[in-house]
Amino acid sequence: MSDQALAPSPGREDVIALIAQHDECAPEAVGERIDSLQLAWLVHVFEERYGIRLDLDEDLEAMDTVDGAVEVLGRALAAAPAPGGGAS
Repeated sequence: MSDQALAPSPGREDVIALIAQHDECAPEAVGERIDSLQLAWLVHVFEERYGIRLDLDEDLEAMDTVDGAVEVLGRALAAAPAPGGGAS
């Protein structure tokens, strides 16, 4: 857990696991569609996990499926500046 900033971009299993956590269900019960509450949860968790602020206003519509969320979050994380720039 000490390497959160170095964690890889989210994969499909990661997104499904987080939605399952949010919905309090088994990962197998998670569908492909993502509703607005699940999406808000995903964005919050990834901002906390990676220590960044995601600006996804233009991409939120593409995140209405698990695959869409994986793609958009991966791109957003790749484009985000490294967290913790000068503070030690």
